[in-house]
Amino acid sequence: MILRTAEPRDAAAIAAIWNEIIDHTAITFTNERKTPEGIVADIASRGPAFIVAEDAGRLAGFATYFPFRGGPGYAHTKEHSIQLAEHARGAGLGRLLMAELERVARAEGVHSLWAGVSGENPGGVAFHAAIGFTPIATLPQVGFKFGRWMDLVLMQKIL
Repeated sequence: MILRTAEPRDAAAIAAIWNEIIDHTAITFTNERKTPEGIVADIASRGPAFIVAEDAGRLAGFATYFPFRGGPGYAHTKEHSIQLAEHARGAGLGRLLMAELERVARAEGVHSLWAGVSGENPGGVAFHAAIGFTPIATLPQVGFKFGRWMDLVLMQKIL
């Protein structure tokens, strides 16, 4: 397994992983599909804070972070996203990606890293707890997808 900074050539594979999750799960509340062009822009704006995992030339997942909120007072607080291809789940890849993302975050001066986890994703909540994230709040019925309201679990890790 190779972990590296995402490159524009990865955009289509990242979009494929993300869109499968968008289309078929409640892991994310969005129903707007990702485009390779949009992902290329994200890669350019995030630099080393967009990491991919590649296995035998095939993209297996990614992790990235972005501003938690706007304004200079939040400059050292980020929210992250981690997504794995279905074939790569349950083998420890998420831990590897998050460890590398946290290394990059520390090097970039990030103090507080946040996860917004769907209440319908208990595995995601357990994963984040296992790597040191603390549940801070559950926001009831803030997401709407598949014709139903869903809770959002906010989790934080101080780096």
